[in-house]
Amino acid sequence: MPRIDRYILSQLLTLFGFFALVLVSVYWINRAVSLFDDLLSDGQTALVVLEFTALTLPLVISVVLPVAAFAATAYGTNRMAGESELVAMQAAGLSPWRLARPVLVFGVFVGLMVAVLVHGLVPMARARLADRQAELAQDATERFLRPGSFQYPADGITLFIRDIASDGRLLDLFIEDARDPANQVIYTSEEALVVRAETGPVLILLRGLSQNLRQTGDRQSLAVTRFAEFSYDVGAMLSGGTRKRRDLRDYGTLQLLNPDAALLAATGATAPDARREAHERIAQPLLSPVAAMIGFATLLIGGYSRFGVWRQVLWAILGLILVQFLTNAAANQAGRDPSLWPLLYVPAGVGAVMCAALLWIAGRPRRLRQRGAPA
Repeated sequence: MPRIDRYILSQLLTLFGFFALVLVSVYWINRAVSLFDDLLSDGQTALVVLEFTALTLPLVISVVLPVAAFAATAYGTNRMAGESELVAMQAAGLSPWRLARPVLVFGVFVGLMVAVLVHGLVPMARARLADRQAELAQDATERFLRPGSFQYPADGITLFIRDIASDGRLLDLFIEDARDPANQVIYTSEEALVVRAETGPVLILLRGLSQNLRQTGDRQSLAVTRFAEFSYDVGAMLSGGTRKRRDLRDYGTLQLLNPDAALLAATGATAPDARREAHERIAQPLLSPVAAMIGFATLLIGGYSRFGVWRQVLWAILGLILVQFLTNAAANQAGRDPSLWPLLYVPAGVGAVMCAALLWIAGRPRRLRQRGAPA
């Protein structure tokens, strides 16, 4: 790589490290505060809070890196222009296309970092986070299985356990389920066992009695049933009776491109939905070189002004907002109809055309750009 390219690239990488650190810190702290409040209110320890915030870090970095690349390029280009370095380079015969080469290399480097995150680290972190959330939810459910006191794990649910034996058996258990006023049920049993299931803990009631009080108009009826063994799903009771499905974002890109029956069953999604998520990940790193080139190419337009290049900076920000708007619009359309996944690549293409047009304008002789201007 020529020395001039190494110089520009080193300037951009230094600024990129600074902006990435600042933006990631601000974004991460903002997310960590809400997560901190939620976990501590549930009685979790500081180590659990630290683990959860660390697992959200790859996602935060993948979102922030393109913005940091844009900020580093815009600021670096502005500084080189203010110190007349760009003027000297252009006077030496370097065209805007030639000057854009190290910027493009920088953008591709950032895009590779984003690709590693979105295809590897982010799915792994999300999968681990989902597993830990399930474990904590199950632990929170089991905290209600305490002897000697009435517990209210959900609205309309009353739970009482007289004692817990040394081998884990629950002795003299009482459950009142009054969530439906027209159909109230009371369960009592001499013993109960806690069994882990997919939806959470399940109580196996042994040698018990169920009393079902039904309200039909002005009439009430009581049905009493004795049982030797009965299962009561505590996990489904606390989660509203529904099992939480896995998210498509918890799986790797290759799995999403060729989804199997197990993945579709675990997520409740269709094969087109999985492929749409995979293409959205593939398209995301393409925005990094586009963001970097927008920040560079826009600031090359216009001559020297003692008022600075605030207008060019404003146009660069508007260009980045336009690309991000197109990205969100394409994601929304593909989310409604997964067969429209090619739209996910349109924002990167539009951004590339925009950058090429800006470099072409910047490379035109100044007298041609000023032709037609009022004298």
